[in-house]
Amino acid sequence: MYPFQYERARSVKNATDTVTKNPRADFIAGGTSQIDLMKEDVLRPNVLVDLAPLALREIRAKNGGISVGALVSNTNLAYDPMVQARYTVLAEAILAGASTQIRNMASTAGNPLQRTRCPYFRDTATPCNKREPGSGCSALDGFNRIHAIFGQSMNCIATHPSDMAVALAALDAVVVTNKRTFPFTQLHRLPAEAPHLDTILDQGELITAIELPNWSGKSHYLKVRDRASYAFALVSCAVTLEMDGANIKNARIALGGVAHKPWRTTEAEKFLAGKTVSEALFKEATTLAFSGAKTYEHNAYKVPLGKSTLIRALLETSGLMPLQGKAGTALAASAGGIAGAMPALEA
Repeated sequence: MYPFQYERARSVKNATDTVTKNPRADFIAGGTSQIDLMKEDVLRPNVLVDLAPLALREIRAKNGGISVGALVSNTNLAYDPMVQARYTVLAEAILAGASTQIRNMASTAGNPLQRTRCPYFRDTATPCNKREPGSGCSALDGFNRIHAIFGQSMNCIATHPSDMAVALAALDAVVVTNKRTFPFTQLHRLPAEAPHLDTILDQGELITAIELPNWSGKSHYLKVRDRASYAFALVSCAVTLEMDGANIKNARIALGGVAHKPWRTTEAEKFLAGKTVSEALFKEATTLAFSGAKTYEHNAYKVPLGKSTLIRALLETSGLMPLQGKAGTALAASAGGIAGAMPALEA
């Protein structure tokens, strides 16, 4: 591991001032992904500012919704009574990811900022534009089974790994930093010409809270992976529905495992608004959602898998199909490993 200096933050201003003035400095919270990347020589900060002393661990009601401090652990957020009761999709997404030990350490702000699991990004012996701009993208002609089918560029086809971020995108969450407030859907960049830039955050800009809007509809998260637990999504869906009886007033759909950021399917959302729930309707919406997909040699399976997963997620969210487990739990969120999920999803 590259040598670095460790500092404990005394205040938000102290932390942000330290990182702003040093382009090689970085914040650290739970460190569940960051430390691994430092050990692998992918990240080489010369200063780490530990945010643990900061008072950013509160979950509180705000404007009919809730405000979640940046250092709230994933475990505390998933099991918070307000989240369990009103933001089920978020609880399910968090509990569908990682182990209990990691959730106990991972933070609300840190989880959406984790880096891609593209193996070429983590292998310093191979070219990667995200790790070393201008070096090339090894995944384009390599083993691209887990890679993007939306929003990619010739410079990068990596996907974002966070389950929690997909739920936050579907909930129209808001990001609060020491400088500004903006929609969560604007946080992550598409790769375009600068794949090494994952987010719109400036150097030294610190997320202090994530806010969830007033919400009283139905929501659900569904995830398919290689094995039934402790694996990143091959495809996942976060769905929120505001209903008027059997009619959909408003729908929001975010896909995970398919793009450089949580992928909102705005055309499908608009198509669903004002219509009565049915399996036929959901199949039409799913066709719209995946109409712009671009696949590669090894990841074409993501289109049929994604369609089947989204249809099931819509059916379960609307109540036309029962959940596989109690709402707000990992059992409700998991479609299982891909080997077992595909036949069931295609039935």
